Amino acid sequence: MSPDHPPGLDLDRLRGLLDRERPGLVNGPLSGRLIEGGRSNLTYAVTDGVSRWVVRRPPLGHVLATAHDMRREHRVISALRPTAVPVPGTVLLCEDEEVLGAPFYVMDFVEGTPYRTAGQLRPLGPERTRDAVLNLVDTLVELHAVDPAGVGLEDFGRPAGFLDRQLRRWGKQLDASRNRELPGIDELHATLGRELPDSSAPAVVHGDYRMDNVLIGEDDRIKAVLDWEMSTLGDPLTDLGLLVMYSRPLGMPDSPVSTTAEAPGHPGPAELIERYAARSGRDVSAVSWYTAFAFFKLAVILEGIHYRYTLGQTVGRGFDRIGELVPVFIEHGLTTLQEG
Repeated sequence: MSPDHPPGLDLDRLRGLLDRERPGLVNGPLSGRLIEGGRSNLTYAVTDGVSRWVVRRPPLGHVLATAHDMRREHRVISALRPTAVPVPGTVLLCEDEEVLGAPFYVMDFVEGTPYRTAGQLRPLGPERTRDAVLNLVDTLVELHAVDPAGVGLEDFGRPAGFLDRQLRRWGKQLDASRNRELPGIDELHATLGRELPDSSAPAVVHGDYRMDNVLIGEDDRIKAVLDWEMSTLGDPLTDLGLLVMYSRPLGMPDSPVSTTAEAPGHPGPAELIERYAARSGRDVSAVSWYTAFAFFKLAVILEGIHYRYTLGQTVGRGFDRIGELVPVFIEHGLTTLQEG
């Protein structure tokens, strides 16, 4: 495949579909490129030389359709489009696997930068960095203020028992990846289970809300929230806990896990929590639990990557160091629970 025809993207078939479903939209031959940085679903930028779009599809050779549900992503983005939450406009959903080999959807291309590391944020300077991160909090408040029923998402998830199911799910994920001793991880899991908080009023939850899953414009405002593959109806403070986790410095320079926390001007966890509480009106007194849960979830995810790496099933830059990060996330999780 040439750079203009990346694997998983048959541009001739895509053009044919767009001409049938959206006649007049495309005005010339299509070219495309894979957008780097995605951890699961594949994202391509496509252009006819005048206009640009984005195509999202499951990874090549995927097995579990439920883990890469294009209809679900397309539905939540389309539903949120009329709200204050910035999302790309959707063009179409295609569930016919004959076109690209898997279901996919097309959305508008949005200009903006996903900041993945402190080093990428540093050139903005402290003041602009601070504004960008605070805008991240404000946008999260806007998301959690959306009335699910008002946008047709009342059946998008099962809020009752959400935290218990999440904890059990990630416990099973941990068991599936066990191949070494991980001191403290069972204690962290058990303590989270014993101290399960009462959930906040349910909301649309992004599920992976952080700096590199949004596009920041030149005015330092959020132009689009991306990567909705883990979205559902549930406890919104899980989003806040994850954001707080990513705002804590790990003390590991050049870590293969991206974090922007050490960028000059980056607000600390306390300020992010206070701003969210003030603007959302939600009770955040149990935020330590949610942050500790985020550390546990990331520890499990990283251990799964490490496990697959040891089996030779995952290759790439940085994967050889993933395993050493897991104890760091476990320690942070335990410490966070004690602080709470």
